[in-house]
Parts: sequence; structure tokens; C-alpha cells
Amino acid sequence: MPGQEIVLLIGGPGSGKGTQAVLIQSVVGLPHIASGDLLRSHRQLGTELGRRAQAAMDRGGLVSDELVTSMVLERLVDAEHAYGDTVRGALLDGFPRTIAQAEALDCYLHESGGTLRSALYLQVSPAILVSRLSGRRMCPTCQATYHVAFNPPRESGVCNDCGIRLVHRSDDRADVVQQRVAVYVQQTIPLLDYYRDRGVLQCINGDQPIDVVQANLVRAATFR
Repeated sequence: MPGQEIVLLIGGPGSGKGTQAVLIQSVVGLPHIASGDLLRSHRQLGTELGRRAQAAMDRGGLVSDELVTSMVLERLVDAEHAYGDTVRGALLDGFPRTIAQAEALDCYLHESGGTLRSALYLQVSPAILVSRLSGRRMCPTCQATYHVAFNPPRESGVCNDCGIRLVHRSDDRADVVQQRVAVYVQQTIPLLDYYRDRGVLQCINGDQPIDVVQANLVRAATFR
């Protein structure tokens, strides 16, 4: 789709990029598209891509670059159809995560006449990521997220809005979190170099209050 502009939001699990993306999407004037949300939607709808992704996960494997890329690019190409909101572009959250995905996005933009405006990296140390994730609690009903130390609910262990008992996700256990963060760091270092070499990478200190991080992200995202 000619003219599409893409802003990337890169950050490890627990870096706060999901929260920040929701806050800044209206400022950058682009819809927020999270690869994780797309994956869950495809699985729930039982699409061909969703079935293939579920099969890989059931085998204990990772969803392939090809599948993730197909989901994201299908969403971008769908600018004038089901969603109709990506005509001008998108704020991509969680994609790309590998060099192969980055190259596929570059190819799409080159062929469609689009541009990559910026790659915003929320920089948070691995130790802090582990601490944030292992203390995270989630409402199984409304998906609201809390933290036992940084953002506790008014009543211990209970969602403020639903009154439902919060859960500690299995993938937020300390041992699992350490592995998730290690894999992310391994994948992200070459990705940062990839975008740094192209002159579009901007690093933002993510270990600051939410409003400070937001202001810095907006400044970086709107800089031309």
C-alpha cells in the first residue's frame, strides 16, 4: 500500500511497550498492531495461519518467522478491507523480532512504496525485566495487569475492576521468565544493530516513570 509509514516499538517482555503503544498511537497518528494480539486472534478464529501456529506451539516449538510475518503483513495489506485503518501505516509492537522478519518487512515496504519512519527501542536491563515479569499478576476476566510491588491492586490479589482473583501466569514464573528474557536478548542484539546501521534506531531508557518514558517516546517517534 503506497505511502504507508511504519514505526517500530521494540522492547523485551516486561519493558512496558504494550502500555506505551496504547498511549502513543494517537500521537503518531498510526494504529497500534501487536503481533501477540494477532497471533491470539488467528488462533481463536481458527484461521489457517492460526491452526498452523497452534500446531507448532502444541509441539513445543516457536511460531516460525514465516507464520508471524504472514500475519503481520496480511494485516498491513488489509488497509482498505476488513479493518481499513492501516492506509497511512502502523505502529508495530513486537514485530519484527528477528533479522529474517526485519528483512521481510523491508521487502514489503520496498515493493509497496512504504517507509520505515523509526525503530524505537525501550531499553530495560535483563535483571529488571525478570523482576517486573515475575511479580506480574493478571485478571483472567478483563486482562488487567498488576504488579505485587510496583502496581498492586487495592485489595491484595483481587482485580480492582472485576473483583476476580488475580492469576500468576505460568510463563511469568521466575525460571521461565529468565529463559524468555535470555532468548529475547539473544534475538534483539542483532536486530538493534540492523536498525542502527540503517540510521533509524532510537534508544529510550525504559527504566523510568511511565509518563517520562511516554514523553521521550513521543519525542523520538515524531522527530523527522
